[in-house]
Amino acid sequence: MAAQGKPVLHGYFRSSCSWRVRIAFALKGIEYDQVPVSLVKDGGQQLTDQYKTVNPMQQVPAVTIDGITLSQSLAIIQYIDETRPGPRLLPADPQQRAQVRMISDLIASGIQPLQNLHVIQKIGAEKVQWAQHFINKGFNALESILKQTSGTYCVGNEISMADICLVPQVYNAERFKVDLDQYPTIKRINQTLMELEAFKVSHPTCQPDTPDDLRA
Repeated sequence: MAAQGKPVLHGYFRSSCSWRVRIAFALKGIEYDQVPVSLVKDGGQQLTDQYKTVNPMQQVPAVTIDGITLSQSLAIIQYIDETRPGPRLLPADPQQRAQVRMISDLIASGIQPLQNLHVIQKIGAEKVQWAQHFINKGFNALESILKQTSGTYCVGNEISMADICLVPQVYNAERFKVDLDQYPTIKRINQTLMELEAFKVSHPTCQPDTPDDLRA
């Protein structure tokens, strides 16, 4: 499918879901424009009527690409994979592809939503303990799965959507002071991925909307 100009990513520098999409663009070598949507300024710019026309769920990311606007990071990543050349983000093998989707869903549905900003704001003083509890619960399951599926990366020896989901979630775990030494497979894969340029350039510390005090 022919591209209609550069894709436009509406996102937030520290949103793990936005980071996933930035990684996918980087791995595919796709140039794109960014429109920052601050989740904290002005009470949350994602809650404005203007942004609601972009994403009715009033979340980031949203991507305008090929004349359509997509939300939900995994749907965006899979669309990018299916319409753009470059390294596959989902394996050709059906069993490995299912494993990639399983791991991606475990993170994107089973861990991340329970410690995202919208939920944490409702928890109050217990937010760190809350986040640690659900991250540890998810990481215990994920560590067990990765011991069976991983090679160099989450599933075998090729980077996939599962790795794209893993790195931002580990970053969140570190923010909430989760002890990653409990999860040696997760820790090893994350360290390997963070040596790669696509994961470095997409990092929250070097985005257009990164505050100066958090910039690398």
